[in-house]
Amino acid sequence: MGFADDHLIPLVDTGLGNSAYLVGLGDGRALAVDASRDLRALREAARRSGLTVAFAADTHLHADFLSGALQLAHDDGAAVLASAAGNRAFPHHRLDDGDETNLGGLTLRALATPGHTDEHLSFLLLDGSHELGVFTGGSLIVGSAARTDLLGADRAEELARAQYRSLHRLAELPDEVAVWPTHGAGSFCSAPPGAERTTTIGAETRANPLLAAPDEDAFVRQLVGSLGSYPAYFGRLAEINRRGPGIFESPPVLNALSVAEVRALLDEGAQLVDVRPVADFAAGHIPGAVSISLRDQFATWLGWLLPDDAPIVFVTAPGQDLAELVWQALKIGYERLAGHLHMAVWTACGGERQTLERLTAERIADRPVLDVRQHSEHTAGHIPGAVPIELGELVDRSGEAPAGAVVACGRGERATTAASLLQRAGHRGLAVLAGGPRDWAEATGRPLQEGA
Repeated sequence: MGFADDHLIPLVDTGLGNSAYLVGLGDGRALAVDASRDLRALREAARRSGLTVAFAADTHLHADFLSGALQLAHDDGAAVLASAAGNRAFPHHRLDDGDETNLGGLTLRALATPGHTDEHLSFLLLDGSHELGVFTGGSLIVGSAARTDLLGADRAEELARAQYRSLHRLAELPDEVAVWPTHGAGSFCSAPPGAERTTTIGAETRANPLLAAPDEDAFVRQLVGSLGSYPAYFGRLAEINRRGPGIFESPPVLNALSVAEVRALLDEGAQLVDVRPVADFAAGHIPGAVSISLRDQFATWLGWLLPDDAPIVFVTAPGQDLAELVWQALKIGYERLAGHLHMAVWTACGGERQTLERLTAERIADRPVLDVRQHSEHTAGHIPGAVPIELGELVDRSGEAPAGAVVACGRGERATTAASLLQRAGHRGLAVLAGGPRDWAEATGRPLQEGA
């Protein structure tokens, strides 16, 4: 059994593709690294292990979630550890390259590793002089490095060069040192994402293609060339994290709304988000509602497609986890949660409804197909002739969608979201493919088309 087996608890957010870490320090205290504002899993892990969080370290000003460090300081008295260069506007221990924090037997050493962001730190955990592992945040990740364009496409190459130097600095650590990244599979901060979430320095020096690049220029071409699109809300959260997210004095709740209250909110500009399963949405929904089914990826698509400055009304089904809904919204900075309405209440009051046709693969025939997956997914294999428009771009490009299209993604959730956006924009005669391109290929016996 190694240190990580006994003392380190990874806390994986599969929706955002990130890992936070809870480290038992051996005396009932703990270190939390890159904790999200949604602290439910961390709290439960700490409770099970009898730990109190004494230190909360952030590797960088996160763009994809709001930090929970300030809440941990408020609730547990945790000392917040973060880069001095981040200029955070709340009390914290300002760390520069080489600064060390005594954790009570263990030591945490700050390593400046810019690239993903300017002020990025990695945290090397030491037992005496022995390097146990390094929390690499968005620097060295499994099989890659985190993206370098979050501060603007005009800085992507400059920061990729910084990332090159940071990765090579980390690669000088002993081979056996564990690597505990924040970004991983499913994260839009990864470039490109991999499947594993932790690794070692030796494994990365042997197998990471970026570390195998022959020189800095080749590294930059490889990293920058792998960058795809990312959610719109990434442009907002770093500054909120710098100022400090709002503190909760008690667990937030989502109130039930009447039909009259919902109509009044919509008249005032509220956004309507239907979180029910896609089959329920297709069978009948409130006109103008955007379908984002409540699942692991809910926060990503909420933050990509909806403004954060308008009240949000959620349409729900009985039995859905309202706490999960609230925390997914709050962890990406959506504070104006007006409440929720059961669709059955709307229907019982005679509220108008709209439907959406769902087709199995063998029934789409010669209808035009709109593929709303990511560009990399489309080029890897799509239904021949499908028009590619990424879901994240559809609000601005709805006029390019073919009339009467069958909307396709991988399984049907994103396609339903896309169809709801198109319906809201005035498109009619739409259908959603229940399944994905592979289902079409199996049903028709025809090959998928590769390339753009």
